[in-house]
Amino acid sequence: MTQNIAVLDFGSQYTQVIARRVRECKVFSKIYRYDVSPEILKRDNICGVIFSGGPASVLSDGSPRPNKAIFEMGVPVLGICYGIQLLAHMLGGEVGKGVAREYGKGMLTVTDKDCVLLKNLPEKSQVWNSHGDKLVKLPDGFKAVAVTENSEFAVIENVKRHFYGMQFHPEVMHTEKGMDILKNFLYEVCLCKGDWSMASFVETTVDNIRKTVGDKNVILALSGGVDSSVAAVLIQKAIGDQLTCVFVDHGLLRLNEREKVEAMYRDHFKIKLITVDAESRFLKELAGVTDPEQKRKIIGREFITVFENEVKNVGHVDFLGQGTIYPDVIESIPIDGNPAAMIKSHHNVGGLPERMKLKLLEPLRELFKDEVRAVGAELGMPRHVLWRHPFPGPGLAVRCLGEIRKEYLDILRKADDIFIEELYSNGLYYDVWQAFAVFLPVRTVGVMGDERTYDYVIALRAVNSTDAMTADWSQLPHDFLGKVSTRIINEVRGVNRVVLDISSKPPATIEWE
Repeated sequence: MTQNIAVLDFGSQYTQVIARRVRECKVFSKIYRYDVSPEILKRDNICGVIFSGGPASVLSDGSPRPNKAIFEMGVPVLGICYGIQLLAHMLGGEVGKGVAREYGKGMLTVTDKDCVLLKNLPEKSQVWNSHGDKLVKLPDGFKAVAVTENSEFAVIENVKRHFYGMQFHPEVMHTEKGMDILKNFLYEVCLCKGDWSMASFVETTVDNIRKTVGDKNVILALSGGVDSSVAAVLIQKAIGDQLTCVFVDHGLLRLNEREKVEAMYRDHFKIKLITVDAESRFLKELAGVTDPEQKRKIIGREFITVFENEVKNVGHVDFLGQGTIYPDVIESIPIDGNPAAMIKSHHNVGGLPERMKLKLLEPLRELFKDEVRAVGAELGMPRHVLWRHPFPGPGLAVRCLGEIRKEYLDILRKADDIFIEELYSNGLYYDVWQAFAVFLPVRTVGVMGDERTYDYVIALRAVNSTDAMTADWSQLPHDFLGKVSTRIINEVRGVNRVVLDISSKPPATIEWE
């Protein structure tokens, strides 16, 4: 059974980062509600526990606390920031308000070179602080092994019980030796083997899918995006023709998208694929609608109806396959009162009706995005699929401003295709996180040849990001942009002007609607 490091979430903005850093050390990690029971942790083969930071104060009534029985499980515990204060406070130490709040960079000085957690660290190194409270008295059995400018208990240890704490954040890149500290905790304290890999994940997951599904059937809505694509290939590897994928062409796709999806999944991966041509249905429902939220609701509603009909046509189906990934799970729902705020709603397949009575099959739900890509690579999926730019669920409906007309969509499709084609041919595609064209329903005066034109405007949008929460506009070469503009104006009938969106997020969003 895979070794597991439990990351208990006390509401820190860095909780996901901690879990990611552990996985980068080839050790599986999972985020749990802060007061998870020891029974659940034992069931999941926990070999170590990490308390995350958090915005609360242990001095406040009602601040989140872990189940105290965790301290009697006999597994190592590491407390980070709020976590070290919890550890000390609950074991008999004292926490007080710091005279000088520590935010930002600090200097860590190692005072005990024999501390296994600080093994091979230099005497001094930079760390990242973010706290106001501080330890003022250690619990029995603990000693300080490192200090910072404002904290005499920056790192503490209880060697006998394998309990450790640090007042700074080792998981952020600003802490110079943060990964070394985490590796010491994982390998030297928790005795992790470091054998978790994408190859082992694929092998284990394929076996689990076979055991779960048995001889039953699975249906999956395939969008052509990374998550649903990797989920489809992984499930197909496990159960073959028991999987049926449904691709809905709602008329809001990129140029030749339908043909590309059919060629890739039906012909290359030999996946049983049903393509539904629903363009006329969607465009009819969207006619005259200009409000972005109303567009999204209409598209979601119609998608559910179309997909539900296809489930009936396929015959008896027991499981709904989805490409849900770990950030979707974490961000969608506060985990039973978890102090972290909900970031966004998540609805794979638009949220299917309960009357369909399908069991969920989500093989990627414990993976981060880059891990999903690594699984895809392990399965032999091509780079252009795994590293394709994100595409919104409502498709071109949110890139065609105002009313949706087939005429506008066709103009947008051609312009967008030219932009992406030039990014590829100039070796820039993989340097940009997301790039696309936007159709503006305004007409401007132009001159082509000796004639006056009165045509539409296309905006180009290219951004760099890591998580889509923030983004900066990509500073593409001027000669490249000039070529793209010239091609769009010359080759796309109905366009006489191209503009560039140089807004960052925030204050703008990545998509225009």
